Amino acid sequence: MKIIKTSLIIIALLSVMIFITGCTIASIKDVKNPDYVGKKITVSGTVQDTIKVGEISGYTIKDKTDTIKVSSQSLPAEGSNISVTGILIKDTIFGYYIKAD
Repeated sequence: MKIIKTSLIIIALLSVMIFITGCTIASIKDVKNPDYVGKKITVSGTVQDTIKVGEISGYTIKDKTDTIKVSSQSLPAEGSNISVTGILIKDTIFGYYIKAD
């Protein structure tokens, strides 16, 4: 019975560790990597340079390591600190950018 309890505790702790690791916010410099292209990522930083032209809108987000463009239907206020989650895209013209959820 003690072995079963110990095993359940270990499984629970491993599950929590896997969940926390999956929710980690990465630095912008780290996610600008071919390994992350097409994958869902989350970064945090300060909003800069919002733009809306017709149906196209987006902004730049900056953290202490780098900046990255974000394609998004909603535009946060410039200067606000946010986290953004989306799919990392690499384009020949625009380079790396995030297509926000």
